[in-house]
Amino acid sequence: MVKSSPLFSFVTDQLNRFAGFGVGLASLFTENVLAHPCIVFRRQCQVNYHAKNYHLTPFTVVNIMYHFSKTQGLKGLWKGMGSTFIVQGIALGTEGIISELTPLPREVSHKWSPKQIAGHLILKGLTCAVALPFYSASLIETVQSEIIKDNPGILDCVKEGICRLVGMGVPHSKRLLPLGVLVVPTVLHGVLHYIISAIIQKCILFLLRKKTPHQHPADASNSVQTLLDAYLPELIASFVANLCADVLVYPLETVLHRLHIQGTRTIIDNTDHGFEVLPINTQYEGMRDCINVIKKEEGIFGFYKGFGAVLVQYTLHAAVLQITRIIYSTLLQNAT
Repeated sequence: MVKSSPLFSFVTDQLNRFAGFGVGLASLFTENVLAHPCIVFRRQCQVNYHAKNYHLTPFTVVNIMYHFSKTQGLKGLWKGMGSTFIVQGIALGTEGIISELTPLPREVSHKWSPKQIAGHLILKGLTCAVALPFYSASLIETVQSEIIKDNPGILDCVKEGICRLVGMGVPHSKRLLPLGVLVVPTVLHGVLHYIISAIIQKCILFLLRKKTPHQHPADASNSVQTLLDAYLPELIASFVANLCADVLVYPLETVLHRLHIQGTRTIIDNTDHGFEVLPINTQYEGMRDCINVIKKEEGIFGFYKGFGAVLVQYTLHAAVLQITRIIYSTLLQNAT
């Protein structure tokens, strides 16, 4: 095949487009599907105030997750995945509707102003507030033990969220915190995570693009990875930004999840050894009380229970991205 032929140019262009799409798809699949067992385990550890093993490293995490899969089957590691997608959909839909009905901007332009930034963050906060009851229902699905629960329907998350909102449905304990108490920590967590992620992502993108030399149009046809390499800075920046945001807001996330789960009569798996189940019987009065109790009874590392699952999650994500990139790079090289 002659490299300058129209057929070669067409094939290379199609492979480039397919490669870029493939790497992005692999990233989304890993982030939302493959990493879900890590999210399940991390949340169970966060709400388990009984736990003696904090699982701060990946080594203990993998062992207990293996025990869970033996006793409950692999489906137990992916419980609540459907509801997490539903919550994401509700959040995206809410954000779109509010941005259409109000002057709050969904995106921040390059020529931003403090007023535009404030409006954008208010929109993010309102979105978190609207999704709050559905987030609570989804959280319960992800931490509730498979040993004692029935298989939830795909829309149970929506039904339970609405019931929580109007105060009807399955009876809860008197220790259940009202949604008004949960609004502040939920919005604070969501907005802080977004701010940290957005700032770090823009900084990483700036550094990566500054180091990468710009190709001239005449050289574009000679590069077998033009579009593949164009995708990578975005993916790398997003990966690093989400990792940093997850690490920095992890203590707040632990507090948030404990407040959401309190009074819901949820039974979780014993994360110390992977067998048996445990009830959640906390009596926090609010965010400040929860912080003080965790610090007093579990120590500073109590805020980081299950942190090893975050390390497993992002190691897995990085590995899949690298493997996918190598596969597509090989395909593109062979095409030449």
